[in-house]
Amino acid sequence: MTLEPLVRAARLRPGARVAVVAPSGPVPAERMARGLDLLRGWDLDPVVAPHALDTHPVLDHLAGTDEDRARDLQEAWCDPSVDAVLCARGGYGAHRMVDLLDWSAIRAAGPKPFVGYSDVTVLHEAFALRAGFSTLHGPMVATDVFLKDAATQQALRSTLFEPESTQRLGLDGAAALVPGTARGVTYGGCLSLLAADAGTPQARTSARGGLLVIEDIGEEPYRLDGILTRLLRIGALDGISGVVCGSWEGCGPYEGVRAVLADRLGGLGIPVVEELGFGHGPTALTVPLGVPAVLDAPADGGRCTLTAQVPALV
Repeated sequence: MTLEPLVRAARLRPGARVAVVAPSGPVPAERMARGLDLLRGWDLDPVVAPHALDTHPVLDHLAGTDEDRARDLQEAWCDPSVDAVLCARGGYGAHRMVDLLDWSAIRAAGPKPFVGYSDVTVLHEAFALRAGFSTLHGPMVATDVFLKDAATQQALRSTLFEPESTQRLGLDGAAALVPGTARGVTYGGCLSLLAADAGTPQARTSARGGLLVIEDIGEEPYRLDGILTRLLRIGALDGISGVVCGSWEGCGPYEGVRAVLADRLGGLGIPVVEELGFGHGPTALTVPLGVPAVLDAPADGGRCTLTAQVPALV
């Protein structure tokens, strides 16, 4: 079965109320405050979820208990006064709480813009598979890249308010690892999280016709090799139409990363673009997931782009 486009949420308007949740790691209060100020500067009304600044009483790598983190996301999504849900940071913990969410209630509440990356990949996959909603792989409210990088801020702001203006994505440094043109529905996120999710009861069993969007942090080339090899061995990449690579922050010298990507993905016979400009790197463009798109990787060294065929939000 070929991937089909997912249901898109409505764009935001000035004065929109947005909930900020922490589904994974603990959030520094000072960074949260700075991120909220940026959102207010966009004429948004940010509301911090009740447990977003918690730290688990025993496991200090988690932002509060699994139940509290799930409850925050559930209540924000099902609150009709909340127009969008933004994650504060990634880290670790989404796997622990994703099955505590009432996906029937979330589906009934309808789509909303949902923004995050890194560990939030688990939730992107769940929103796609269990609710049928498109989401946004984009910067999080209390992270350095959102607080410091103007291009990152502008990309998210434009996507939320004027999504037609951000349908074509790609930094100048994007290059064709394997040239060609591909069409498909975007899906993916943090590579190691996609592999960790594979084989779980509600995981994706086929991505045929999909445009795979991947990036990661802190995974040395041999570990990236192992992750990609696992996905290849279980058939997770069978039938995909193209691969869009973002940043590989802290993954060692990029020459080693590139060699692994070329070796593991080059044999698929599909276009592969590197360094498009999303993920954990110094700039994090906002990439819509669950939308039809065209990946253009010219063989002559021309500019590589990912172009959504519809705006990220309606």
